[in-house]
Amino acid sequence: MASVSSLEEAAAAMRTASAEARTIRIGADLDAGGMVRVLEHEAGDLTCTVEAGIRLSALREALAPAGQRLSLDPPGDPTIGACLAESLSGPLRHRFGAPRDLVLGVTLVLADGTVANAGGTVVKNVAGYDLGKLVCGSRGSLAFIGRVSLRLHPVPAAAATVVVETDDPATTVTALLASQLVPSAVDVLHPGRVAVLFEGGAAAVATQVEAMRRLGGDPADESVWHESRLRQGAARGRARFVPGELRAFLSGVDEAVVRPASGVAYLPTSSRDETSESLRVLQVRIKERFDPQGVLA
Repeated sequence: MASVSSLEEAAAAMRTASAEARTIRIGADLDAGGMVRVLEHEAGDLTCTVEAGIRLSALREALAPAGQRLSLDPPGDPTIGACLAESLSGPLRHRFGAPRDLVLGVTLVLADGTVANAGGTVVKNVAGYDLGKLVCGSRGSLAFIGRVSLRLHPVPAAAATVVVETDDPATTVTALLASQLVPSAVDVLHPGRVAVLFEGGAAAVATQVEAMRRLGGDPADESVWHESRLRQGAARGRARFVPGELRAFLSGVDEAVVRPASGVAYLPTSSRDETSESLRVLQVRIKERFDPQGVLA
């Protein structure tokens, strides 16, 4: 595997592969292992720009002195580039979204070695094509991700977890989502539990925990989130479902980590690919547009 330390090195590698009609697998044959810098951190704007090889733990440490964070918590300690390419997220997706919701701009190296910039470093930005969202989940098939500009959030002053032990998680989730409570995470650890995370000011968190207790919850420590991410990381299948049809979905699976508001579930066994034919056609057309020579596997 070739680890590059600059956009120029990545562009050179892609140009060479294109000229030699050779296939490259991003992450396997070429990665951003040497690109680990925080290039810019605008604390007042709650944004930062980083190289794609930086890991979440290193970025967390860099942002901590400013009391800020990237609200992305997938299993393990992946790089920012991997988070985008694989569309990785964790329990915080409930409130803060997936990587595509946190990306403001990207710098990419296309299959022919062209360096392309899209988006910007401010939250309100409409310039250019939204390549940042396009590469999220592309698994290295469209471009090499070199730099990423990200939306940040303040580190909450307080956090508390409540777990509801229940044989009917759909009813608990429905009541929670219909309430005025604002959780940062809601995971169904099927079967048997619903885990809820509240973050914010100490008084607001305490009030929401008390309201959640009236829905049958009990305060718990944060180990439940560690368990949730471990189960997600060990999952062999992923399924999508309509968020309003949680009960029907749960009736058809024996075990899963479920993000009900996102309509995503992680399963211990492999699941069939439910990508529609129309989406497959669109994916092929986009791939042909960005990589007509098929350089990127």
